[in-house]
Amino acid sequence: MGLRLSLKPYERLIINGAAIRNGDRPVSFLIENQCKFLRESEIMHESDADTDCKKLCVTLQVMYLVDEPATTIELFLAQARELIAVERSFAPYLLKIQLEIEAAQYYKAIKQGRELIAYERSLLDRPTAKTNAA
Repeated sequence: MGLRLSLKPYERLIINGAAIRNGDRPVSFLIENQCKFLRESEIMHESDADTDCKKLCVTLQVMYLVDEPATTIELFLAQARELIAVERSFAPYLLKIQLEIEAAQYYKAIKQGRELIAYERSLLDRPTAKTNAA
């Protein structure tokens, strides 16, 4: 039993590191073996990584897609240390990500990374809300 994916026109997909773009019509196909893939809606491009937490999530994507993640794990740990030095309240989110990485659950680590980005966004939005209220 495989996994059926449906792509919208011009939607992108990464399968085992190969970038694929659909044509001008919707398409559906079946993945019959184990592989690593990210749909376009899950992909964060480096050019969109305009905060430290988003950069960390790009690292998590690379970690998920590469065959040997050891170097990427080292990069994650360095980024995590820098984030905690800047904002200690990131620590619980980073711990959840690290636990998924230790369990080799890299896709779940990406999901946890999205929660970190949402938290970061809430922190960045707070000063704006205070300024607007004044």
